[in-house]
Amino acid sequence: ADLAKGHPGAQVRDNALSKARFEFRWADQFNLGLDPDTAKDFHDETLPKESMKTAHFCSMCGPHFCSMRITQEVRDYAERQGIGEQQALEQGMQQKAGEFVERGAEIYQRS
Repeated sequence: ADLAKGHPGAQVRDNALSKARFEFRWADQFNLGLDPDTAKDFHDETLPKESMKTAHFCSMCGPHFCSMRITQEVRDYAERQGIGEQQALEQGMQQKAGEFVERGAEIYQRS
């Protein structure tokens, strides 16, 4: 609400929180939140192992579907290939579309 109202400093705080989230800096995310203790408690409750609490993914999507991690992987891939991020995305989509067709173009697969 503070951001929508144009409250002084709200944009700076929101940007800092977004950057901390993208970089998986959990402590900074908690401290920049409105209720750091509750945020940390919720986070820790969903990740039972201590090693998971510093992981580069959260409990919402998990390690395989983390949009932040996937975005960073696309950026890293593009840099290694010497291409732009958009081109890397297009190449990846073409590759995945080919794999989908090769597997029968069925959305639900039996395991």
